[in-house]
Amino acid sequence: MDYLAIRDTEFKPSRIGLGTWAIGGRMWGGTDEQVSIRTIHAAVEQGINFIDTAPAYGFGRSEEIIGKALRETRMRERIILATKAGIEWSDNRAYRNGTKERIFAEIDDSLRRLGVEYIDLYQVHWPDPLVAIEETAEAMRRLYELGRIRAIGVCNFTVEEIERFRRVSPLHTCQTPFNLFEQKSGRPILAYDFLEGFATLTYGALCRGLLSGRMRPDTTFSGDDLRNIDPKFKPPRYGQYLDAVAGLDSLAQKYEKRVIHLALRWILDQPGSGVALWGIRRPDQLEPLQEAFGWSLGAEDMETIEGILRQTVTDPIGPDFMSTRIRSQEPAKSA
Repeated sequence: MDYLAIRDTEFKPSRIGLGTWAIGGRMWGGTDEQVSIRTIHAAVEQGINFIDTAPAYGFGRSEEIIGKALRETRMRERIILATKAGIEWSDNRAYRNGTKERIFAEIDDSLRRLGVEYIDLYQVHWPDPLVAIEETAEAMRRLYELGRIRAIGVCNFTVEEIERFRRVSPLHTCQTPFNLFEQKSGRPILAYDFLEGFATLTYGALCRGLLSGRMRPDTTFSGDDLRNIDPKFKPPRYGQYLDAVAGLDSLAQKYEKRVIHLALRWILDQPGSGVALWGIRRPDQLEPLQEAFGWSLGAEDMETIEGILRQTVTDPIGPDFMSTRIRSQEPAKSA
């Protein structure tokens, strides 16, 4: 496992972090609490010391499961615990809410569910266009000054939004979607963070499992699994992405690896890349972890990868379908 330092903090997270959206169950076909707890324990045993969650993941369920996993092993001091704020929900739907009142209320709920006294990294989950960024940033700064959080991050922000946030509050990390199949929105953030010295957290490392190498043309998903509404899993795009996976897997075998290892290594080798968040649900899914380290992709292979993508995925699409709703019924606040 490799580790990095987050500037202006004491934290040195593992370069692969545990993403826990799926552990929350909602939009992933449910969850098994005991299996999830075993998965968290196994991840820490293999060197992962960064766990990323959010209240919106299962409407508190992910945080509750992580809290139980922490209490069972007393491993609180061994991990860097990251969660988020700025989302409310009703009628099983989530909406952005970046008001200071919402931020202050959420910290208490998250601390209770997680069973901890402070949050290591507290992040704004989505920018709220109905609330001035400065208001959200001021609330986060206040929690930081009070010692209730140890570091501040933003997720899904543009460079312009990040700069507005920084004028009001300290900022330590930026989180963005980024993987082999979804590069467009993350590229500007990685470039900005590289120049400014921020740590970038990237989510969706395997693109909802597409880059695991396990998907087949007849693969189906049950319940409320979000892949049932993901345009990548609909024909004809799905076939294009599977063709890309086959080409990438052939290239990976040059290194005696498979596509899942290449997908993780590719993210880690990008300039500005910090922690790649990997969403897993079972301990056995950790098996490829060690094969992501101890090697790197050369410039020629990076070009080959882009060529494979251009040749196979003729109709690419980003992760926009996952964006959290805006409370359109409320009037916008002045910026």
